Amino acid sequence: MKWLLFAFKNVLRNRRRSLITIIITAIGSSAILIGGGFALFTYDGLKQGATRASGHLVVAHNEYFSGEEDSAMQYGLSNWKDIKQRMEQNEHVKWVIPRIQLSGLISNGEKTAIYMAEGVDPEGESRAREFLIHKGEWLSSISAENEDAQILLGKDLAKSMKADIGSSLTLLSTTADGALNGIDVKVRGIFSTGVPEMDKRLLYVDIPTAQALLDSEKISTLHAYLNDTDDTEIVSDKFHAQFPNNTLKNWEELAFYYVGVVNLYNRLFGVLGLIIVIIVFFSVTNTMSMVVRERTREIGTLAAMGTLPREILRNFVLEALVIGIIGSVLGMAIAGGFIVFLENAGIMMPPPPGRNVGYPLLVYFSGQLFVLTTIVLIGISVLSALLAARKGIRQPIVDALAHV
Repeated sequence: MKWLLFAFKNVLRNRRRSLITIIITAIGSSAILIGGGFALFTYDGLKQGATRASGHLVVAHNEYFSGEEDSAMQYGLSNWKDIKQRMEQNEHVKWVIPRIQLSGLISNGEKTAIYMAEGVDPEGESRAREFLIHKGEWLSSISAENEDAQILLGKDLAKSMKADIGSSLTLLSTTADGALNGIDVKVRGIFSTGVPEMDKRLLYVDIPTAQALLDSEKISTLHAYLNDTDDTEIVSDKFHAQFPNNTLKNWEELAFYYVGVVNLYNRLFGVLGLIIVIIVFFSVTNTMSMVVRERTREIGTLAAMGTLPREILRNFVLEALVIGIIGSVLGMAIAGGFIVFLENAGIMMPPPPGRNVGYPLLVYFSGQLFVLTTIVLIGISVLSALLAARKGIRQPIVDALAHV
């Protein structure tokens, strides 16, 4: 402990130089923590969005993801109710939701446009996903008899069709037998996904309506939502064994945008972090080199008195250790203050490319990242001291004492 006290006093011998080095270390530490925390926030947001959209696991026909359908529902699941019941028996599964993918034409009598639709279970989807309803309401589970089926229209598609709540439209699609089929529907709600290109084409209908339009009892996919994302691999292994004749994909295999952003950010913040570490390394090295040069005669005196080279080296290493610790702690304080500020400031980020909705700017606190950053910066400081002091302590005692 007394050697650390001596090292601290030595650091104070040139306060200005030590302060500048500590500030550089603190800024580097806080920059790494803030950048890493923002990346973790982004990853978590994208992960939540991906798992809400697709669920954690998707079960489909063996050829659904790899084959090209020649007719509607060619690769649909015919025994989906039995599969769904068996999936729901797994203790890790929260919900299992069926979906149907279909496309065709939508018409208001005067204008026709292309649509992409999802046939959904209204009750299940309302639990699993969040929908930004601009007007009207979400689909009801049971339509009254003698009433047109209900649909939920994308905001821009509704504008294109000049449709509002209660408007009557016609959906056209090709059935499983290749025939053209149509069904009259009424608009129950208008929503937005935040992606303009999707809002121009997307609509939702309930599963019975989609099956009636396609003239098929099949569904496209079954989506399993788990209690915990960390259980994905365990449940995936069990489902692979249970359903060997079906294709099973986890959320990460379907989240192409998430994987792309993670790969980009890992490289981007990795390079920035490396640059910051190099800056800190050269800053501490420069400081310790100047300290060793200024104290060359002191080193010679200590050596003449019988002090071992490793003991002299230890003193310089402890000084660098003090600088690294103070700089890292100060950097953590800056990063922690910035994280708290953002949580209360309500600052919004602009919409990312392809979207029209922004999101709050937040930075996650990660104890693991804080510890790792501190260890790296302290290690860099110690390494800098070893490299800078090694040459000084190897000088002959006579040369060191004669140094001016």
